[in-house]
Amino acid sequence: MMKRFISLAIALIILALPFCSFISCDTALGGDVKTLYIYNWGEYISDGSEGCLDSNRAFEIWYEYKYGEKVNVVYSTYSSNEDMYAKLSGGAVNYDIIVPSDYMIERLINGEDGKSLLHPLNKENIPHASNLSSDFYGEDAKYDYYDEGSLYSIPYFYGMIGIIYNPQILFGNDSEIADEDKSWKIMWNEDYKGNILQFNNSRDAFGTAQYLLGIDVNTDDEDEWREALKKLKEQKGIVQGYVMDEIFNKMEGGSAGIAAYYAGDYLTMYENSSTDEKPSDLKFFYPKEGTNLYVDAMCIPATSQNKELAEAYIDFMLMVDEDFENEAPDFYDYFSEHTGGEEFYSAAVANAEYTYYASPNQKVVDDESYRESMDSIREGAFDLMYDQDALATATYYKNLTPEKLALINTLWEELKSDIDVSPVIIIICVAIIGSLAAGGLFFGLRKRYRNNY
Repeated sequence: MMKRFISLAIALIILALPFCSFISCDTALGGDVKTLYIYNWGEYISDGSEGCLDSNRAFEIWYEYKYGEKVNVVYSTYSSNEDMYAKLSGGAVNYDIIVPSDYMIERLINGEDGKSLLHPLNKENIPHASNLSSDFYGEDAKYDYYDEGSLYSIPYFYGMIGIIYNPQILFGNDSEIADEDKSWKIMWNEDYKGNILQFNNSRDAFGTAQYLLGIDVNTDDEDEWREALKKLKEQKGIVQGYVMDEIFNKMEGGSAGIAAYYAGDYLTMYENSSTDEKPSDLKFFYPKEGTNLYVDAMCIPATSQNKELAEAYIDFMLMVDEDFENEAPDFYDYFSEHTGGEEFYSAAVANAEYTYYASPNQKVVDDESYRESMDSIREGAFDLMYDQDALATATYYKNLTPEKLALINTLWEELKSDIDVSPVIIIICVAIIGSLAAGGLFFGLRKRYRNNY
């Protein structure tokens, strides 16, 4: 009887374990540890690998130092804004911090029923937002188009989309593409059939066609969306695949030659595919027709039960070394004592150095060690990420009406399900069907013959 009771108890514990991901297990076991749930893009925070700062762990130590309370950060990732939105709006899970892109933030603010899916921020709890560039934060900000006044969000990183290419695969040598040829047209060049990678998300994929065609990426005209779909269908026959994170292995390993993707990720691919003996073959440009500017920002979902804790996290991510030196100089020793001798430096700089995306934090941009770190990846990397000429002509995605979003989803499904059947495949299929029919006729006649005799 006792064995049966013990077996039942163990089974119940095992069944209960999955629920601990969204219930503070420390609290459930009688502890007083707060739990903060973060939902972010993959590879989008300094995580302690290769000697860099573990930003989430650093926040846990900082919070205990400053407030005298323990906190546990539970961190998970998503691969697209749409995936994040589906999970958040479904109401199955709760997060305390999310990091959507601009157009998705606008959508979350508006809500599908007019009720915001985000908490408005208490700026008094985020004093180090003053470190942000006036272009991204403040009364005269140029790039707060998705959330004017930053009422619901704090900029995290920004960047632009460009084209990554491998001249060794395309040309068989190290040739640079001439300035006049730096165009979206390269993504439709049949000479590179089978070597082209396209975005596996609707907004960015349609954007590549719209920029090439000179169509506003925020157009309300259904005919123009269909024109972009037609262009994507023209491209489909020469595309190797529709990818997101898979692009890293394909471009780094040389199994593809052209891809549209984010500039910061290009630098990651460049570094990963370089060796001490030979730098990477990968090159990059911003297309002359213009491109997309995006801003990713930290937000607090309306369902969060830890709003003040989340605001403390956001503020920590904005602090630079100057802030710690002025406000908490003994934190450096405190951090070292709690990490077995690790050296602390600000998460704002650590995250920028880790992700390679452009930082809206002006104090990070002005940091000489950060600039040197960027240019150590590749000559001119800092200037590439902060290219003011490309930024001046870049445009952003606006949140579209529910009707237009439904249209785009329909067109995207049409593109992805539209299978081009070549004449050769048709001939083969006809031959197979003919063979099967002939075989069926033969066995049918043989059976009839046996029955008759």
